[in-house]
Amino acid sequence: MTDLQHVRAVTTITGASLSNAHQRMIHTGVRLLFVLDREGCVAGLISARDLMGEQPMLAAVREHLSYDQLHVEHIMTPASAIQVLDFTEVLRAQVSDVIQTLREHDRQHALVVEYHTDGEQRIRGIFSLSQISRLLGIPLSPSGIAQNVAELDHILNH
Repeated sequence: MTDLQHVRAVTTITGASLSNAHQRMIHTGVRLLFVLDREGCVAGLISARDLMGEQPMLAAVREHLSYDQLHVEHIMTPASAIQVLDFTEVLRAQVSDVIQTLREHDRQHALVVEYHTDGEQRIRGIFSLSQISRLLGIPLSPSGIAQNVAELDHILNH
């Protein structure tokens, strides 16, 4: 988990252009931005994969806009579609539990929320399936369907 108590979250705002978001990722060395609304609340997430994949083209066609007219909210994963995990449960979980949860919900990312005694909840961290994949040295896909022989071998033997 990327612990946001030790790593500063990098953000952008709704209304930012895709080019602006991409440049922000490059300059800060991250592959994921938290998208904030006007009130400073998390409206969603946008990843380098979102920016480089087919989503911009699909959004341009859907919205009848050119690439230069697209904003992060056109292709971001909205907050309502982000898997949320409880920090106290994450502390007891194994990596395989996190992978299984992401796959069950067909998600690339999951936010980890910490609940405080005053009833306040704060985003404590984030899991990224691609980061877990890199750290384990095995390819993982959100769908749970093996994408290659190495992943199939890992699923069958673990």
